[in-house]
Amino acid sequence: MQTALFESEPPPLPGRAIPKGGRSPLVIGVDPALTCTGIAGDGWADALRPKKLRGHERIRWLREEVRDRTRRADLVVIEGAAYGQGAQAGHHELAGLWWILTQDLYDQGIPYAVVNPHSRTIYATGSANPAKDYPKEKRRRITKGMVRDAVAQRYGIECGGPGVYDQADAYILAAMGLHWAGWPLAPVPDAHSRALEAVPWPEQPAEPAAA
Repeated sequence: MQTALFESEPPPLPGRAIPKGGRSPLVIGVDPALTCTGIAGDGWADALRPKKLRGHERIRWLREEVRDRTRRADLVVIEGAAYGQGAQAGHHELAGLWWILTQDLYDQGIPYAVVNPHSRTIYATGSANPAKDYPKEKRRRITKGMVRDAVAQRYGIECGGPGVYDQADAYILAAMGLHWAGWPLAPVPDAHSRALEAVPWPEQPAEPAAA
């Protein structure tokens, strides 16, 4: 017997959809990065690694890989910029990749939502800075590990190998989109789900595309 996710129906979020056709919408999470882009959906997570490619060839490869995996999506949830890391090497190129990916979604008419890193971390751990009690130089890596552990414990998805943290981040993004659309993958405490309120979701809620 399947256990219900909630004892009672949760209150609807603004713009929440009840998809037609008896199945959940196809929601894909994307965590863009030049060396390893995380991508995930319900029950799976992957890392797109362009390896030795650089410059235009790398961006073209990532664009085609993401396009192939999102072409039938009802909603894509993509991580936005971490403005505190704007001085890092490759930031200019990464910004270009982000705009190319979102332009592709726009041109294909695929709704997308942009989630900032803090909201993603809150949804996973309940806090924007869950590693605040650790030394400053270790907080970022520890927080990444907490997000990965949340994906394993809450959803049963074990992210591993190269790009482990990118996979986990992408899975949380996909889970956020499904929760907003009315299909939460697991029970999420209020301290975590409050992150959904900070996301500028599409005006038209996600509904399954025609088969």
